[in-house]
Amino acid sequence: MARIAGVNIPTNKRVEIALQYIHGIGPRAAKDLLAKVGIEDSRRVNQLTDAEVLQLREAIDRDYTVEGDLRREVSMNIKRLMDLASYRGLRHRKGLPVRGQRTHTNARTRKGPAKPIAGKKK
Repeated sequence: MARIAGVNIPTNKRVEIALQYIHGIGPRAAKDLLAKVGIEDSRRVNQLTDAEVLQLREAIDRDYTVEGDLRREVSMNIKRLMDLASYRGLRHRKGLPVRGQRTHTNARTRKGPAKPIAGKKK
């Protein structure tokens, strides 16, 4: 099992798909990485040599912010918005949708399960 950026990537999947198990690398970044390192898309992780895995690891470390660093950066950005008390920061603080969605009916993922209100029958 190859370990890249602190993540054990699955061995029997194609390299392009397996790289997406790393937080911060999506389909586009995975394609770009393979092109940069010179690995074909159709190869599987268990077919890679140690040198190729090392090249992938170095390219990711050099060019991308991934895993813990990325999570820390995102959480610091959210914390900054909350400290500034901007509109988006207040929405984060209250646990409501941040990007302008309606909340009168939907938004159950952000708001949690519906809380019944006593005596509200029609």
